[in-house]
Amino acid sequence: MRIQWLVVIALFAVVAFMGCAQKTTELPEKVIIHTDAAPKAIGPYSQAVLVGETLYCSGQIAIDPKTGELVQESIEAETRQVLENLGAVLRAAGMDYKNVVRATVYLADIQNYQAVNKVYNEYFAESKPARAAVQVAALPKGANVEISCIARMVK
Repeated sequence: MRIQWLVVIALFAVVAFMGCAQKTTELPEKVIIHTDAAPKAIGPYSQAVLVGETLYCSGQIAIDPKTGELVQESIEAETRQVLENLGAVLRAAGMDYKNVVRATVYLADIQNYQAVNKVYNEYFAESKPARAAVQVAALPKGANVEISCIARMVK
């Protein structure tokens, strides 16, 4: 009788294990996001990558997508163009600034921090993401500011 119970328990364990082993978790699809409303990537990278409900946006600098020229009349104008470019990428993925959960601001000169913050706040006044701001040695094309972000489909 005891052996019969051991056999039943062993069979139950095998069936339970097989049921778990057959369940597979599908990984979310990786979708490359591109829009002509933002500058083309200036290197071997995508403007953004959407994985499931999370969007990873590459850093944007102040290249005007219409002219291909860097906007540098002032740090405020440069920051505004950066955020317009970032917004175009977000919209291409069906999102906007409210979806941004994490941003990183790269500054060629930390002395521009307050001026960049003033413009940044215009775009993120309603929904402020977590953020880091760092001074870097240099940015592509001689830019003064670059911003990257992570956004998520949220309620």
